[in-house]
Parts: sequence; structure tokens; C-alpha cells
Amino acid sequence: MRATKSLTWIVDGTMCNMMNLVQWRRRADACSKEKLSAYISQCSPLSREEFFRIQPTLRPSFRSAWIEWDTPRPSGHLENDRARVRFYPARDPGAPTVFLLHALMSASDVGYRRLAARFNAAGWNVAFPHLPYHYSRTPARTWNGELAITADLVRNAEGLRQAVIELRQLMALLRTRGTNEFALIGTSYGGWIGSLLALLEKDFRFIALIQPIVNPEKAVWENPGAAVMRRQLRALGHAPGNTKEMLHLLAPSQALPLCEASKILLTAGIHDRISPHEDLERLSSRWNGSKLLRVPQGHFGYRALRDTLLKLEPHISN
Repeated sequence: MRATKSLTWIVDGTMCNMMNLVQWRRRADACSKEKLSAYISQCSPLSREEFFRIQPTLRPSFRSAWIEWDTPRPSGHLENDRARVRFYPARDPGAPTVFLLHALMSASDVGYRRLAARFNAAGWNVAFPHLPYHYSRTPARTWNGELAITADLVRNAEGLRQAVIELRQLMALLRTRGTNEFALIGTSYGGWIGSLLALLEKDFRFIALIQPIVNPEKAVWENPGAAVMRRQLRALGHAPGNTKEMLHLLAPSQALPLCEASKILLTAGIHDRISPHEDLERLSSRWNGSKLLRVPQGHFGYRALRDTLLKLEPHISN
């Protein structure tokens, strides 16, 4: 056990160093206290439904293996302002659809393509959304996912908002094409987005959240992968608690899922310092009836997904 913990800390430490390098590249992006205060004043009075309100889908396109439309929350980056979803259809157009929500700065979609083939073989449609600032939505002269989480806390919140609203739009589009049941597998950043979606939509056969970020305050002020971000924010006068008025919108623990909690599986890494297992244990307790799976890994690794899929097998094959 001690050797496993040491190894996971080495792996996590390496990845956190890379995340801090990205933060250093974006060091000029840190938002001022005034910009954050203005955004909070505008958004904090909103309900969750108002903040993530579904909007009409503009210029939708179903071509080849892609679903695309104009984002309802433009960022000013041309590449990011067209929602794009890689779609793997089942033979039956009315089959249930599973969403695969990738992690922050996900390096490759090869594993997701393999997972899509597995679900297709079991009769599922598969949707792999390119989350804001990732993959085909990466703005020019930036790295994949580089702009999703930085010291620009307003852009972070708007990216989450953009992603959740787009997923709601995607569900509405797929309903018009015969899909009435959905499922979701989200990892880390994708798990955070998926957990927020679960508070707004209910037509899920299952929801699997693998080491999701569920405590936004801790993600900024305690996460070892955000050390450079914290230095940037403190230099501008920010301090812990500066976004507490947004927690009812961005923290999954602030509400209950709309589907039955028994359909939700939370996977926690017992050596995870980015999404600590204690946070997921509290969320599981809050979402009474949800299941908690503990795996012996840090935040980065493949065992969590593998063990999660084993738990999901009865739901996938039914």
C-alpha cells in the first residue's frame, strides 16, 4: 500500500507540474477582483435553472460523424464558439445515448474511441463532446484545454456554463431524433460538468462520475495542480472564499440530482489530492442512495475507469 501511494504521488506530481506550467503560460490571464466582483454580482442572484437555461439551437448540422451548432455562450474565440460532438450511432436510431465527457487537457481520444466501440456493440449511441477549449475547439496558438481552467476565474465559470448548456441542447437535439434515454461517464473536469448536468436533467439510465471536481473552492486554493494559479490570484488580492456566492451554481453538493440517486456511481481515488476521496464521500452521503467506488490510485491513472466499467456492465448490456 505504501509503495502504491508513493507511485501515485509521483505520477500525480508529474501531471500537476505540467498543469502548473500551463498556468504559468497563462499568467497574464488572471482576472482582477473588480472583474470577478462584477461577474458575481450579475450571476449570483440567478437560480441554477436560470444560469444554465437551455437556449434555441442555432445552425445545427448533422454531417458524417459530427453534430455541430453555434454555442449559446460565445467566448470570442472562433474555434471554441461552434459546439462539436463526435457521434457514433448505433443501428437503432432510437437507442439510448451515452455521453463520454473527457478530462481537462485530455491528451488523446483513442481510449474514448475504443470505449465508443464497446458501447456500440452493446447497442448504444455514443456522443463524445469536445468540451470548451479542447480538441477541435482549441483556439489558435494555445494548447489543448489550456484556456479551460486558468486564473481567469470568470472564463472558468463561463466555460463550465457553456459546456452544461451545450449538453442540454445536445439532449434536446437527440430527443428530436428518437433518443429518450441517456447515460453519462465523466472524468475529472468532465465529471464536474456531468455532475452539474445531473442537477438539471433526469432522463439517465446511469451516471458515472470518475474523480469529478466537486469542491470549486478547494480546486483553486488547495489543489497541487493550481499552485501557480494561486500565486497569480493572491498577487491581485484574491483570497479563499472569493467565489462562495457562486457555489450554489457551480458546486454539485449544493443540490440533489433529478434522476434517482441509485443510478449514480461516484468513483474516488484513495490517494487523490486533486479530487480528494473525502469530498466524494460527502457528496455520496448528500446524494443519498448513490454508490461510491474507491480505487487505489491518485487522480491520474487508468484503474478508475476500468473498475467503473466493471461496475457498470449490467447497465450497459441491458
